Amino acid sequence: MNKDNPNYRGYAGRVAEGIFKVGDEVIALPSGLKSKIKTIDALNEKLSTAFLGMSVTLTLEDELDISRGDIISSVKNLPTSSKQFKAIICWLGNTPCVAYRKYVLKLATQEVRCIIKNVLSKINVNTLDENLIDKNICMNEIVRVEINTTKAFLFDLYKVNKITGSFILIDEATNQTVAAGMII
Repeated sequence: MNKDNPNYRGYAGRVAEGIFKVGDEVIALPSGLKSKIKTIDALNEKLSTAFLGMSVTLTLEDELDISRGDIISSVKNLPTSSKQFKAIICWLGNTPCVAYRKYVLKLATQEVRCIIKNVLSKINVNTLDENLIDKNICMNEIVRVEINTTKAFLFDLYKVNKITGSFILIDEATNQTVAAGMII
């Protein structure tokens, strides 16, 4: 809340990709509602531009219903929305990975339930050879997997954006982080 303007409605967050300028058309995802940037605020100053890594508050020309985990994106550079994807994960759990067990996938501020649908290959870290037969995943092993989520979520490929292309998996039963991954 801005003490000088009791009707102030800003959307605070960190710029994960690209550059935002006052007047740019943006889209709130997953709702798909569009607006234009009215102001960019950082601490006690007004900016004309915000870029990668900056924590800012955007005010928009229209009031949009935006919640934690939603993304404000340039209409020219939209993330992918899907319920399934391939990834490379490093297994961090003390117990081996179990296919079709339920996990929580956390990517930036988004959380969604998921399963590891299929282990595609195990990667030898010394030679980078892929083993297509061994599907057992133990601690510190790196594997290529297919993941399905219970609902569509927003992401980029890791090679495009490391912030919105990386995630962790949390075991629902123990609340422990069991894997770190990159979307491919």
